[in-house]
Amino acid sequence: MVSPALALAFLPFVATLLIRYRHYFLLFYRAVLVRHLRDFLTGIPREERAFQYLLTHAIPGDPQHILETFDQWSAHCEYLSNLGPQKAKILERLIYEKAPLTVLELGTYCGYGTVVIAQALPLGARVYTVEMDSRKAAVAEKVIRLAGFDDDTVELIVGSSEEVIPQLKEKHGLFRVDLVFMDHWKRCYLRDLQLLEAHGLLLEGATILADNVIFPGAPHFLQYVKACGKYKWRVHRTSLQYFRAIPDGMAQLTYTGEE
Repeated sequence: MVSPALALAFLPFVATLLIRYRHYFLLFYRAVLVRHLRDFLTGIPREERAFQYLLTHAIPGDPQHILETFDQWSAHCEYLSNLGPQKAKILERLIYEKAPLTVLELGTYCGYGTVVIAQALPLGARVYTVEMDSRKAAVAEKVIRLAGFDDDTVELIVGSSEEVIPQLKEKHGLFRVDLVFMDHWKRCYLRDLQLLEAHGLLLEGATILADNVIFPGAPHFLQYVKACGKYKWRVHRTSLQYFRAIPDGMAQLTYTGEE
């Protein structure tokens, strides 16, 4: 049994931890505890609750207003790990700069990033977005259509990236990717980058933008990019979406094909 004196001795240490990492504790509270409690009480998944909020508050056919409504929900109602406005500007600016005709998004989630991409694409361009969770894909499909984008602009593919990437040429007619946006499981970033290389989907000059490389982080991915000699790279320093006090970053790569 711990003595009262020993317990008191630990109080300053515990208090320091709580103060130093309060933003991470708050993130855990909002993203995990509140989510599970409301899922249990309502019987409706958080992503579906967010879509119901969009239906009530967003203007159909107005992509920017839909994104702003998503931000309102995620910042003030329930936390969703959407891209968020700060990172959306980086992605949007990159698309305007590169004017890609084919974009591959890995990790659709609720369709926030897909809407950001679709509204910035040049005329005649298309985004292929991959989501492994069928329930989240169903929500994303409704969000994308609510924003006004049809199948000619956005093709939603349900399946794991590991299975989908090798089938992109034969099954989906995608023979090259001008821009890849990675926003799925961070542990899959390196594997999927190497799959894109192995299947010849990246030509010289192709751009890859990977989110959350600082938090929760993708260290093996960054280590490979730095060491392999195939990429020019930089990291955009940002904060975690809807949590300004938590540092994060987006890695921007340009494929050179050299080794």
